[in-house]
Amino acid sequence: QLFAIDRFESVFESDSSPTSREPRTVTNNSLRGMMCCLAVAMVSLSVIDRTPVVALAGGEDKEADGHGGTLVVVGGGGTPEPVARHFVSLAGGKSARIVVLPQASSRQDRGVSSARMFKALGAEALVVALEDPRQAREQIDAATAIWFPGGSQAALYEALDKAGLVKVIQQRHAAGLVIGGTSAGAAVMSSVMIPRSPETPGLVAGNTPAIPGLGLAPELIIDQHFVRRKRMNRLVGIVIDHPGRIGVGIGEATAIVVNGRRFRVMGKNSVVVIDSRGAKIGRAVRGERQSVRGLQFHVFRDGQEFRFPKKG
Repeated sequence: QLFAIDRFESVFESDSSPTSREPRTVTNNSLRGMMCCLAVAMVSLSVIDRTPVVALAGGEDKEADGHGGTLVVVGGGGTPEPVARHFVSLAGGKSARIVVLPQASSRQDRGVSSARMFKALGAEALVVALEDPRQAREQIDAATAIWFPGGSQAALYEALDKAGLVKVIQQRHAAGLVIGGTSAGAAVMSSVMIPRSPETPGLVAGNTPAIPGLGLAPELIIDQHFVRRKRMNRLVGIVIDHPGRIGVGIGEATAIVVNGRRFRVMGKNSVVVIDSRGAKIGRAVRGERQSVRGLQFHVFRDGQEFRFPKKG
């Protein structure tokens, strides 16, 4: 069962494709085309197909210090009820005080459906406006969790930055605050954030746009609506551009629950992981074709877990 949060609030996510607002159908041919891109980039495959599975991204698992509160990161396309319930539980259950920061959307009723979703599950939920940054900060300080609905991740980050709330949110997360989001609210969790699709598809250095995000999951570059909107090219490209990062493409109606240096998948669709750590990346100036050897590729489904211990 899905809450229809994304039906209105994230359908207008920033994307350079002229058809990005229309529903998209993924065919077997389109999926094969996406996989061909990986072959060109000389990617090694390791597809996970059994439950339960834990994939270790090299070495013994080490929980990271200072990674902050749990993140619940949804790939758009509707938030599954079990995911929403889990988020409320993490936020304190019946004692949860969830603030919704809906500035990714330009709708007049932005954030309302998110607040309604959490209230239906027994939590207290408040939509936060940023016209008074001091009041917004007080509301965030009093919250047990923050939720970012969908829209434009670039618009969301810009609004938070203008209100002086980026560091506030980072500090609260570092202190253990639970934070979640869907679609644009998922993408903004990254340090290196994809604001939109490239104007021209292709594995070319600098082709995938990148701007700062909140950095709540600093090792991860998160992409959303991943399979339905055929975003393999842009995620592979940005991972090659940023060695040491891990690309995570989250399918619709699917979430990753991030704790330290591991995450678990919840939902009905797939999560794709592209790990550049340890890969040999060829030098390329902006505009040149990219090349890489040893890029690791994983596919996860509901209930499976990925660990990414710190290397070195």
